[in-house]
Amino acid sequence: MDHDITRLRGFTQDMTRLVATEGSDERTLLDEGAALLGRLIAHDDWLPAEFSRSSAAGYRQYLLHCDPLERFCVVSFVWEPGQKTPIHDHLTWGLVGQLRGEELCEEYERNAGGAVVRRGAHRMPRGAIDRVSPSIGDVHVVSNASDAVAVSIHVYGANIGALRRHVFDPATGAARDFVSGYHNAWVPNLWSPAPSA
Repeated sequence: MDHDITRLRGFTQDMTRLVATEGSDERTLLDEGAALLGRLIAHDDWLPAEFSRSSAAGYRQYLLHCDPLERFCVVSFVWEPGQKTPIHDHLTWGLVGQLRGEELCEEYERNAGGAVVRRGAHRMPRGAIDRVSPSIGDVHVVSNASDAVAVSIHVYGANIGALRRHVFDPATGAARDFVSGYHNAWVPNLWSPAPSA
């Protein structure tokens, strides 16, 4: 089935305008970006199948778009049941929109002694939007909370796959650098015409 990525194209255009005008105001950026992302994930007819493929080897992170100045990127995360991330940070603002299935987000913080302490958890049903940033909390574990493949759409204030971040040892809190990368070698052509009906 051909997918019409017109919605994704419009979203990237709107996000480009938003970061150009509100890039230094994180609260406005997150509020208005969440509204834009909510409109995108309200429809499940635009994500090409190549960017929603799961793998038994682990969750997948597919780049859908990266702003040429790396002010933001759009990524699809795909999870089989039971798959989850390590405890990790982001070091930038981010928005997560649940497109398919349900995910569980377990929030952590580092205490004065350097240990990572779980401070809460929430579920992300279809259509839910989550926010992260160093100022509001950006250390968490995400897992598929459903018995089917889950897909979430993430928007970050950097090229997240190239950003040096941290994973944390759950027992000691020790941080280790990592760069997540992406699982795709190409990105969707946002400028191709819509498929004919």
